[in-house]
Amino acid sequence: MAQESTSQLPREVLKHLEELGLRVRTARVRRRMSTEDLAQACGIGRRTLYRIESGESGIALGTFLSVLWKLGLLDTLHGVANPDTDEHGKTLEAASRPQRVRAPTPDNDF
Repeated sequence: MAQESTSQLPREVLKHLEELGLRVRTARVRRRMSTEDLAQACGIGRRTLYRIESGESGIALGTFLSVLWKLGLLDTLHGVANPDTDEHGKTLEAASRPQRVRAPTPDNDF
């Protein structure tokens, strides 16, 4: 069943999942942590950590973030989906703004 859901994901998504998994594995190895130690510290099983490092889909985002937190990499997510760097979204927003804005009418209610 997991195979079916993975095959429905876009190729680019699968590629990024794989890259993220390799990055997590590299960070773990650099810190000389075993899979058992990291999994235990995050409250997950070794199989789940293996799935993260293998780039499998279907891992809960909270689980993935807890692994990044334990590795000290949680702050590296600040650029992910940041609206300040979304040039396409900014262009769409600017295009939908009204051309003219009326001045507020004075409130003469005594």
